Amino acid sequence: MSKKRLSERLKEIKPGDLIRVEWLDASIGSSLISGEVDIPVVSWGIFVGLLGEQKKHIILAQNRFRYSDGIYDVDYTSIPLSWAVKVTVINPGEVDPNSAELMLRSFLAGRCRTIKRRTRNHA
Repeated sequence: MSKKRLSERLKEIKPGDLIRVEWLDASIGSSLISGEVDIPVVSWGIFVGLLGEQKKHIILAQNRFRYSDGIYDVDYTSIPLSWAVKVTVINPGEVDPNSAELMLRSFLAGRCRTIKRRTRNHA
């Protein structure tokens, strides 16, 4: 799938859709073991959004833990858009749009908490 076609396909996908993303992971290894550079990966999950300021990433929720009113913890996979090869919708609307929005908010809030936890302003 061309990058242009992939971008158009992603515009059709809605938060809450169950999707499969075929992508090529980075590789490390020894030249004695393998000369393979492209490592094919297939990931499934609930599409949460396309995020990133410098480089876009496809965010897939793998597991969702609901703690209380609209508070979720989300295990996720972040796939660099430039590494994606093909995106397929498995089940549109697997998660209702409201729940998908709450998952996105929880994901973003968790990222802020992680960044704040790592940041130290004073020694």
